Amino acid sequence: MDQQILTSAQRTLAFVGMAGYMALVVIVGLVYSKRNKNSEEFFLGGRSLGPWVTAMSAEASDMSSWLLMGLPGLAYLTGYASAGWTAIGLAVGTWFNWKFVAVRLRNYSHLAGNSITIPDFFSNRFHDGKRILMTLSALIIFFFFIIYTSSGFAALGKLFNTLFGFDYTLMMIVGAIVVVVYTIVGGFLAESTTDFMQGTLMFFSLIVIL
Repeated sequence: MDQQILTSAQRTLAFVGMAGYMALVVIVGLVYSKRNKNSEEFFLGGRSLGPWVTAMSAEASDMSSWLLMGLPGLAYLTGYASAGWTAIGLAVGTWFNWKFVAVRLRNYSHLAGNSITIPDFFSNRFHDGKRILMTLSALIIFFFFIIYTSSGFAALGKLFNTLFGFDYTLMMIVGAIVVVVYTIVGGFLAESTTDFMQGTLMFFSLIVIL
C-alpha cells in the first residue's frame, strides 16, 4: 500500500488503533502477571486454556504477518492458484496436526514428567539422562525461531514505514520491546490471550477484505 493512498485522517486513525493495541497487550501482560504462581502457570498457563483460545492462539502465532501480508502478496504477484494451494495445504496440515498430534502430545507431556517444553518432553519421553535430545531440539527451535520472529518484526517495521513513514529499524525495535515486555511479565496466559485477540481480528479482517 502506498502511503499516498491514505488520507491524513485515515493514517491518524490507523496509528491510534495500532498504538492502542500495543498498549492493550502490555496491560494484558500486567493483569496476568498476578496469576503466575509457579513455572507451570508461567509457561503453560496451568494447562487451563480452553479449545478456542488454544486454537486461535496457536494459529495466530503460526501465521500472523505471513497470512495477512505474505499470502496476499503471493496471490497478487502470481495469481490465486499458488496462494490457493498454499491455503489448502495449510488447512489440511493444520487439521491433521490437531487431530492426530496435539491431543496425544498434550496428554503424554503431562505423563512424561509433566514436561513444560518440547525439548523437555523429548528428554523425558525417551529417558534421555544425558539431555542430548533436549539440547539438540532446543538448538533447532532456537535457530529457526530466530528466523521466524525476525520475519514478524520485519513485517511490523515495513508496515509502519509504509503507512506512516516511520523509521523501519526503529519500529522493529519498538515492536520487539512490546512483545518481550508482555510475554515476560504475563507469561503464556498473556501471550495466548493476546494471540486470541489477534487471531479473531485476523479471521474477520480476512473475511471482510476478501
